[in-house]
Amino acid sequence: MRILSFTLLVFALATTHAQSADHWNQFRGALTNGYSPSANLPLTWSEESNVAWKTPVHGKAWSSPVVWGDQIWMTTATADGKELSAVCVNAKSGKIEHDAKVFDIAKPMFCIPYNSYASPTPVIKEGRVWVHYGSAGTACLDTKSGKTLWSRQDLPCDHVRAAGSSPIIFRDMVMINFDGGDYQYVIALDKMTGKTIWKTDRTIDYGTDNGDAKKAYCTPTVFEHDGRLQMVSPAAVATISYNPLDGKELWTVYHGGFNAAARPIYSHGHVFINLEGGKRLLAVRPDGTGNVTDTHVTWTCAKSTPTRPSQLVVGDHMFMVNDKGVVSCLDIKTGVPVWTERIEGRHSASPIYSTGRIYLFDEDKGITRVIAADPTGYKLLASNKLSGGCMASPGVYKDSLLIRTKTHLYRIGK
Repeated sequence: MRILSFTLLVFALATTHAQSADHWNQFRGALTNGYSPSANLPLTWSEESNVAWKTPVHGKAWSSPVVWGDQIWMTTATADGKELSAVCVNAKSGKIEHDAKVFDIAKPMFCIPYNSYASPTPVIKEGRVWVHYGSAGTACLDTKSGKTLWSRQDLPCDHVRAAGSSPIIFRDMVMINFDGGDYQYVIALDKMTGKTIWKTDRTIDYGTDNGDAKKAYCTPTVFEHDGRLQMVSPAAVATISYNPLDGKELWTVYHGGFNAAARPIYSHGHVFINLEGGKRLLAVRPDGTGNVTDTHVTWTCAKSTPTRPSQLVVGDHMFMVNDKGVVSCLDIKTGVPVWTERIEGRHSASPIYSTGRIYLFDEDKGITRVIAADPTGYKLLASNKLSGGCMASPGVYKDSLLIRTKTHLYRIGK
């Protein structure tokens, strides 16, 4: 009943935002927490069954698909990073509507083989899609024509191992984290013109001159707590909450670690922050001012936490899968693990929740496990296999899953 009540609350909140309920418009969906707007996602599928269509997508890219209306957009890049593109697929037919080259890059920055030159997920609204490739470029495209309306290539950042932070939209702004080895800042651009509205440099004491320890790949989250708007933006070593209207700092929590990638979650009056190293996973009360490290951390957890897949909060529990395939459930109020189960395969994609089910996407063998969002223990409901694994976090279109493997985009459902 608690799970059902929480689900109903989430969907009630979604209806108060005119553009939330029906569009998977950004990384982790319109609600930013991995909750599906559909209550009827498929349970079972294979290459031979329950596949509405399967479309090859050129290049190497780990960005997630985003949806508005019957359009699905994603970014892609050549493996060498010299051509950066945006692809639009018709959600009904699976046919490619637009394949637009956005940037030509003469000398791409270094990218480790594990990452790609198009890992940040786009964000989309009616008539516009904003694509981002780190310091290589940010652009706004017309969704009808596929034409570039504005672009920026003057935002410096050495991402060390290529970019990963996705842009978000808040009111009239597109906001992006830049956490590199040389520069670390957060910026808000006018979403219609691309002009800078505000830019705030990180004020974090990293305790080192090693740029490799300063990098991060996180996507910020905006919410309102007790009447105060906040944009929580994790970085290496610390997380900062900003006023999204002007970029001024509200509070900072030091937690150590680096490589922050999982998107922060606001729930139960707390912000849940995840990173590699340091305190790993922590719950922070967002009502403080200044340095809140010693006053506002409710709990920390370092057992079987992920570095890339984001968590899910269902009822009074947090569910997560780590990079090595360990699934666990925590008590959201204490951070104490309730159960832990090891499954096969590595994981980078963030899970999706829908009506009592959690979908977990393997990155190597193309296996999606559907488990029950059950705090009493691990319960496997289905195991489904496609021909390729997932680095990208999937999306949702109506009652279908949109699964982007390393080579194709699938619409899973009738």
